[in-house]
Amino acid sequence: MVRTGLSALLIIGTWATAGLTQASAADATSSAGPQASAGLLTAMQRDLGLTKDQAVARITAEKAATALEGTARSAAGTSFAGSWFDAGSGKLTVAVTDSSKARAVRATGAEARVVDHTARQLDAAKARLDALSAPTGVSSWHVDPRANSVVVNVVASEQGDNDVRAFLTKARALGPVTVKQTTEAPQTFAAGTVGGDPYYTGNVRCSIGFSVHGGFVTAGHCGQAGGAVRGWDGSAIGNFQGSSFPDNDYAWVNVGSGWWTVPVVLGWGTVSDQLVRGSNEAPIGASICRSGSTTHWHCGNVLAKNETVNYSQGAVRQMTKTSVCAEPGDSGGSFISGDQAQGVTSGGWGNCSSGGETWHQPINEILNRYGLTLHTA
Repeated sequence: MVRTGLSALLIIGTWATAGLTQASAADATSSAGPQASAGLLTAMQRDLGLTKDQAVARITAEKAATALEGTARSAAGTSFAGSWFDAGSGKLTVAVTDSSKARAVRATGAEARVVDHTARQLDAAKARLDALSAPTGVSSWHVDPRANSVVVNVVASEQGDNDVRAFLTKARALGPVTVKQTTEAPQTFAAGTVGGDPYYTGNVRCSIGFSVHGGFVTAGHCGQAGGAVRGWDGSAIGNFQGSSFPDNDYAWVNVGSGWWTVPVVLGWGTVSDQLVRGSNEAPIGASICRSGSTTHWHCGNVLAKNETVNYSQGAVRQMTKTSVCAEPGDSGGSFISGDQAQGVTSGGWGNCSSGGETWHQPINEILNRYGLTLHTA
């Protein structure tokens, strides 16, 4: 079950092929040490406008910020109001409502900013918004620690709609709300069958996310529990063992019939494969890259967490928003920051020619939901 060249590569990072050689594995540990492959650095240079040295420095700084986040949050105590990575300073910034806690946060090595509302207050306001029924002109909403507010994103062409205005009136009454415009409404990135691109279920093509022991995780909108999954050659791989959409957008598929799993995100013959070494969650502001069966490697930044996305099929909660582009067929694919798995592609707006935004369902939520163990190098 091996084929060569670009057409041979199985989608996003769950199955090994002949392309996963000792050389490609070695590439994954070169240049940036254990944190990034040469391919990941290439993609960051292309999509984020960085030099190779800047990409290496950013990954190193982001890894340090991720490791520091828990300690800095503890130092903030009940005044914690959120955190994010600042690419300019290369440091983690923690918001606090109590100025006396700012010094304790800075003592950990993080920057501190004094704001008005705690994270608990903002999360409670967002939860109240989640209970509302949103019109299609409202694309999403999330807590933005940098704005110290719940940000509601409205499709620009729909901002004058009566239902949208009524929703915003209700939203503003529930807590601190900031309204922003977005270009398009979000949509999922599933696609009809395209010859030569796995995986398939029914007449849908989606992308594999990450290997877990016994299978792989992907997007829930790609298939329902019990649905059969086929590989690039049409042979049986397994079945959806669990699936949730909307409200969530995650699923997992068992792997058998001669197929196997490895801890890599594939580079599609254009960049080196990226080894997966864990699932530490990157902070807001960190760089992040995505691999998918349609558009392959693209990079951007983490824009927001715990965002509720209002798809036409229903709202999906606890999503992470990024500035990475995607297109139909990329659904389910891998989001990775450095060598840490982040989540599976859900949907977004735009494309990889003109740009856009894409959401992913966090990987640790999926692992916890189904009791799965990430396959790591």
